[in-house]
Amino acid sequence: MTTASSGSAGASGAAGAAGLSEFPDISISTERLVLRPLEEADVPAYAEMMNDEQVTAWTSVPQPFTEADAGDWITRLAPAERSEGRGIVLAVTEFLTQRLVGIIQLRGTDWRVRSTELNYVVAPWARGEGYASEAALATAQWLFHDQKFERIELRTAADNTAAQQVAQKIGCISEGVLRGAWIARTRNGGDPFGGWLQVRTDLIVWSLLPEDLEGVSESLADSGFSAFSDWN
Repeated sequence: MTTASSGSAGASGAAGAAGLSEFPDISISTERLVLRPLEEADVPAYAEMMNDEQVTAWTSVPQPFTEADAGDWITRLAPAERSEGRGIVLAVTEFLTQRLVGIIQLRGTDWRVRSTELNYVVAPWARGEGYASEAALATAQWLFHDQKFERIELRTAADNTAAQQVAQKIGCISEGVLRGAWIARTRNGGDPFGGWLQVRTDLIVWSLLPEDLEGVSESLADSGFSAFSDWN
């Protein structure tokens, strides 16, 4: 399970709500990945990814998730996250193949506190390759170094151990548990062809501060990245 569950990060702050602060159009490159704005060409792969069983189980995306849903998210909703100051949504793609690996989303951004919540989804074919931690770490480095943020928050469902492992791998510190704060989904009676049941679960809150990156393993911390503003 390699998707991070998403809860509300609280008020986004007056600056963000008023659209007075926003993230730039950005592309972030790592050794294996390119993080960039979503494009209309991503619609088929994005829709396929969001219909995956694990994505359904740990997120609140509507099911089934159609290509029309994907198109609306990519062309209207995701750009509004940035333009209205709430956050930013980035496609995560393989550097060599340009194939869509997943997405990184920053949401609930508080511009006064310089804090934001990080969520991610990884396509089923790309799991187990370390892409989630590589993309999340590159995003954190960019936020702390270029954007002068002071805090990143992740929230993972209590049973989503893969998401918790990613949080630990990039240096996050567990801060506590929000009891009964999320609705996960599970197959009715365990039948893979049955309907989905909603199950209330706890959320584990993780935080990452600039100094926490010093504890990240050398293999991740030295992976490096480059950022290019005004992505076209």
